[in-house]
Amino acid sequence: MFPKWNRTKETILTETNAKPAGETTAADVALSWRAALLCVALAATAVITPMLFLGNASGHDIQFHLASWMDAAGQWREGIVLPRWAEWANWGFGEPRFIFYPPASWLAGAALGSLLPWRIVPGAFIWLALVGAGMAMWTLAREWLRPREAIAAAVLFAVNPYHLVIAYYRSDFAELGAAALLPLLVWAALGAARGQSRRALLLAIVFAGSWLWNAPEGVIATYALALLFIVECVARRSFAPLVRGGSAMTGGFGLAAFYILPAWWEERWVQISYAASDYLDVARNFLFTHSTDADFMRFNWKVSAVAVGMMAATAAAAILAWRNRRESPEIWRPEIRRMLAVLAVASTLLMFPVTLFLWRRLPELQFVQFPWRWLGPLGVPFAFFPAVAIHRGGKWRGAWLAILIGAGTIGAGVAMVRSAWWDSNDAAFVWNEIRSGHGYEGADEYQPIGCDRSELPGSPDAAKKYEPPIPRVTKLDPKSSEMVPAAGVRLHIARWSAERKTFDAETAAPVTLALRLVNYPAWQVRVDGAVVQPQLMEDTAQMLLPLGPGRHRVEAHFRRTWDRTLGGAISLLFGGAMLVFWVRSRRAAGAL
Repeated sequence: MFPKWNRTKETILTETNAKPAGETTAADVALSWRAALLCVALAATAVITPMLFLGNASGHDIQFHLASWMDAAGQWREGIVLPRWAEWANWGFGEPRFIFYPPASWLAGAALGSLLPWRIVPGAFIWLALVGAGMAMWTLAREWLRPREAIAAAVLFAVNPYHLVIAYYRSDFAELGAAALLPLLVWAALGAARGQSRRALLLAIVFAGSWLWNAPEGVIATYALALLFIVECVARRSFAPLVRGGSAMTGGFGLAAFYILPAWWEERWVQISYAASDYLDVARNFLFTHSTDADFMRFNWKVSAVAVGMMAATAAAAILAWRNRRESPEIWRPEIRRMLAVLAVASTLLMFPVTLFLWRRLPELQFVQFPWRWLGPLGVPFAFFPAVAIHRGGKWRGAWLAILIGAGTIGAGVAMVRSAWWDSNDAAFVWNEIRSGHGYEGADEYQPIGCDRSELPGSPDAAKKYEPPIPRVTKLDPKSSEMVPAAGVRLHIARWSAERKTFDAETAAPVTLALRLVNYPAWQVRVDGAVVQPQLMEDTAQMLLPLGPGRHRVEAHFRRTWDRTLGGAISLLFGGAMLVFWVRSRRAAGAL
């Protein structure tokens, strides 16, 4: 698996220069791969072991992700392969969540939920993400280190303190999945900078994966790679690294266009500014912030303590490794040293208020929301530098440093387990909300323009309470301007799925029907075959349909908009081009 990508003749020559001849044989690599997988799997198992006894770690975002997984899995049963409209969000009135939230995490969660009981899906997701993260780090480290140290780096990256913060405090499964790709981004960027075409192709794929897992991590990956390639251009006195890296990143954007283009274009149809407002604003989330909200400040200071610990450990290991560089020149080559040092310094600085002007001016950077999310990239040098420091077994200072970092990581994990909120009922609660027909709470930033979800029927804050399930079709009372049961209207629901609502309505008098659906430009409504523009309920943007006396067929279809079609076409075009390139490179390598 992992080693095979790197076994072309051009990279064999690079590896020969990177390590002393005869130090690592093919058998050693195979044994190292199996040993790395075993060690990383054991470490990941240790992380999720508390969940076997305490229930799931009920972090900030767990119900958001559980709801997305369950909604997507339900749409699969309706025959919708790639959901776009979250049917049960906003208490069954829906939202375009799946257009804006990257698909990899909710597709993976839905797949796991289709195979496993929902109560164990969060733990299974975390375990798989940590194993993937460790093996990605091993792929990077094995090119520069002996098998023993490469395995140490893999384990340390998999269970680094920030990953534990995500697992125990935040439950941001999408970010955890994207963080697992960071070592592969560095590894592929190193090869692309050296002119290795197949590594550049891999960089495009991994970069696309970052965007498809988590949008904030996609933004981080974009700026991190741009910085790394600019530094390489300066160091090599050539624009070649930036051209190669830029081409690979363009390919990555092309592969992910089926998600990125619609999410970018349709931002104008939702209240996306909520994603960077109030407590999500960058200025309020630098390290060691101050706030009148005690819970907010308490969490921020916990993450800040983790950040300082990771920064100090990375700096100490880097200094020790630098002092030992003359004894181990083969593992301290300029390109890996530059990339990891720049990544560590940039990640550190961006977590402090001194860089606020960058956060305000660089495009889309504010949507990263939390500056401490740069702990994800910092985790790569945090794991790599200690492994370099202990590369020579005789260096007792390196061994002691590794022991201290390992003990610190274990101590941080124990502290997080003791202070995290544990709850076995999150999955059951969300599942019951969907199964009962009540639906779940939506997200502020995905509200269509004109919609205040707190005023929708079913909301705990709504002025008028409705017992679930809320009827699919009601009518507007002209006197009170409120939704009331559709008395006097004969209704027959032919179909009511996530993306298509079809029903017949027969009335003896004019009536205005209210659908359990909020308006969004992708919805196309037909009455008796003719396209109509629905009216909207004030404050909620709920669809209203005035009907005259008689029998009518009403159809609402979530149509494919031009941006989704174009994005899909671009992704197919780039995917086909990369497949052709890969086949040709394989043939060329076989001919050498």
